Amino acid sequence: MFTVLNNSWALFLGMMLLMVGNGMQGTLLGIRGEIEGFSAFEISIVMSAYFAGFFGGTRATPEMLRRVGHVRVFAALGSLISAVLIVFPVFANPVVWILGRFVLGFAFSGVYVTAESWLNNASTNETRGKTLSIYVLVQMIGIVLAQGLMTISDPAGYELFILPSILVSIAFAPILLSVTPTPVFETTKPMTLRALFVISPLGCVGVFLLGGVYAAQFGMSAVFGAQNDLSVSQISLFVASFYIGATVFQYPVGWISDRMDRRMLIAIVAALAGVGAVLGILSGGEYKTLLISAAIVGGMSNPLYALLLAHTNDFLEYEDMAAASGGLLFINGLGAFLGPMVIGWLMGRFGPSAFFYVLATLLFAMGLYALFRMTRRAAIAVDDTTAYAPVLPTNTAVFVEAAQDYVYETALEEENEATDTDTSETK
Repeated sequence: MFTVLNNSWALFLGMMLLMVGNGMQGTLLGIRGEIEGFSAFEISIVMSAYFAGFFGGTRATPEMLRRVGHVRVFAALGSLISAVLIVFPVFANPVVWILGRFVLGFAFSGVYVTAESWLNNASTNETRGKTLSIYVLVQMIGIVLAQGLMTISDPAGYELFILPSILVSIAFAPILLSVTPTPVFETTKPMTLRALFVISPLGCVGVFLLGGVYAAQFGMSAVFGAQNDLSVSQISLFVASFYIGATVFQYPVGWISDRMDRRMLIAIVAALAGVGAVLGILSGGEYKTLLISAAIVGGMSNPLYALLLAHTNDFLEYEDMAAASGGLLFINGLGAFLGPMVIGWLMGRFGPSAFFYVLATLLFAMGLYALFRMTRRAAIAVDDTTAYAPVLPTNTAVFVEAAQDYVYETALEEENEATDTDTSETK
């Protein structure tokens, strides 16, 4: 662990500061949009634009890296992020914000692709598992810290927009001063969606529904808090509760997933997340209950992405996993793009409680579909399933492929060791 931190501390520190900046702007725009008098639907389009840009960035970044290299892409996108963050308070207009959020999604996606390729290149087979785990933890810590910083100034002013711009600018210094350009990675063409659906209907339907759930947490939770007249500090802790829950439950859910039928676990976890959303509906706006609801929804829903990915991989050969993960990322991004707009429209029509109603609907639908799929296909023996890789909906294809490579190689090594042991005992 200390070796990993010593070798990659600059990348981890830089990425945490980037996550702080990203986490702040998502919450801040939800609150500031309410202050500026934007409708719930207008704010939802602003939030959705980020995910459209994010997907575009994952597609465009590899070509940019091939043309000008990692350092130039990283620095250029970082400058773009810092500039756009300051534009929001200067031009409080929905159209400007939509364009700004699209650019932020594009730029953050490119930054993540570049940084994750650096991180993967800096890891060895022996350290990759710890590196990936620390990276996931760093992402969660960054988002949670971002919510704490929301309380240091008035969201109606400029300071909270300037602060993430400063943090993002600082984040690039340790990274650019400590890394060297890496070989451009080869991208894998995604599997066709039709082929992917035939292989894993649950994986496709599940990640689409989950995209809407995740985007609601990342973009619309602050809007829900503002419409319920929560204070800035209350909204910050409410948003943070989703990610605190995700941090706590990510690895326990992963441990269980390697020991039972994943479809049943997906159904159980989705149902528990749905119950958390129902708790939010029944809370009547009572703050402590809202925090518990957010922690349950976040804690149960975030591991679902890795569960659905692992379930899909159970039906694939190793060489097809990267292509399938690319397709699942696209489907997840489509759900993330549509989710906030649906929630925003319903919140504008029926009030803020529609936030939890939509979450509950999506989560229960996923759980029911998982149960239905159990009637259509026999379960795979637990010993024949692929290992769970702790990935998040925020991770790019670079990280997902690195995580899958690690768990596959680890499983292969364990299998070879077991075979060698059996051979030795036989002799």
